[in-house]
Amino acid sequence: MSAGDETAVGRTLAPLIVHVIYRLDVGGLENGLVNIINRMPADEFRHAIVCLAGYSDFRARIRRDDVEVHSLDKRPGKDPAMYLRLWRLLRRLRPAIVHTRNLGTVDLQWVAWGSGIARRVHGEHGWDAADPLGRNPKNLRIRRACRRVIGRYVAMSQDLARWLQAQVGVPPERIRQIYSGVDVGRFAPTVDLPRDLPWAGDAARPFVFGTVGRLDPVKRQALLLESFAQVLHGQPELEGRLRLLIVGNGPMQAALREQAERLGIAQSVWFTGARGDVPELMRAMDVFVLPSMNEGISNTILEAMASGLPVIAARVGGNPELVRPGVTGALYNDAASDELIQAMVQYVRNPAVARQHGAAGRARVVSDFSLDAMVSNYLQLYRDLMV
Repeated sequence: MSAGDETAVGRTLAPLIVHVIYRLDVGGLENGLVNIINRMPADEFRHAIVCLAGYSDFRARIRRDDVEVHSLDKRPGKDPAMYLRLWRLLRRLRPAIVHTRNLGTVDLQWVAWGSGIARRVHGEHGWDAADPLGRNPKNLRIRRACRRVIGRYVAMSQDLARWLQAQVGVPPERIRQIYSGVDVGRFAPTVDLPRDLPWAGDAARPFVFGTVGRLDPVKRQALLLESFAQVLHGQPELEGRLRLLIVGNGPMQAALREQAERLGIAQSVWFTGARGDVPELMRAMDVFVLPSMNEGISNTILEAMASGLPVIAARVGGNPELVRPGVTGALYNDAASDELIQAMVQYVRNPAVARQHGAAGRARVVSDFSLDAMVSNYLQLYRDLMV
């Protein structure tokens, strides 16, 4: 039985959902999945996670003790035997629903179809770093080839939903748009701050711009550094009062540090590296900036808004669905550094407006982007599939 198994005493178990992801490790997609599993009623659905390439101790964040985590131990490059391993695993688990996510797992929908699983869902959570605009011909061919065996799509943003229709050819009636949710208790404007703030001993509290994300070309932290330098050099009276906080690590770390030195702003920039105290670090910021080349729905924007921060972001992807210019933050045209600089200067000169926009952003997240709202939407999706 795929909709529910019988126990030894005859009690029907809740239907099993198998979530297929590339790897269970720190990340927005993975964090969202764990939150769905932890918060969904245990008596309505069971869950298992299948990882193509293993998992880290991040799995310890799963609070339910009935969730199996499997790894297919995918080898680098092509690994045809992996598809057989998944087929055997699905035949053993007999799930009611298989839910794959993003490009790395979409072709496994064919394995789910071949395993006789009738309810198949695929989620698109954002853009691949190597294909930030979703236009790679090979990737589009893969997605289109899998379209016929996917019963329902989940798009993280309206922008992604439009892209699925226009580029992949998915009929709109097969797309469910569900926003990510944020823990508004963990990300909140409290007084808790990191203990190692470099400017903690300063006589006057500085005005802090900040960003959080992988240090990667697609995230465009280099543009933020250049813009911050322009703000500093263009406002001599602000020298010593402004700081930039860059949270995260990645392949661009050394180059970004060198850029800060070259621009003469290294003493005003704190590169934190990877951190486990992102909520506290956000509380040390006055304005959050996300200069990415493209975004699906940015978890970091939602976390910043929940933390009571105004958000400056590029007008790309799903960002306009989150940031309301003049209400919760500011949007600038992609790669238009003059607009980004202007938005940064406006907040420095009007800190009261920054606080007002931050409070409005917090209210919007609590109302529309809470974890409870996200879980409720996924629960309804899975219930509809079971009808």
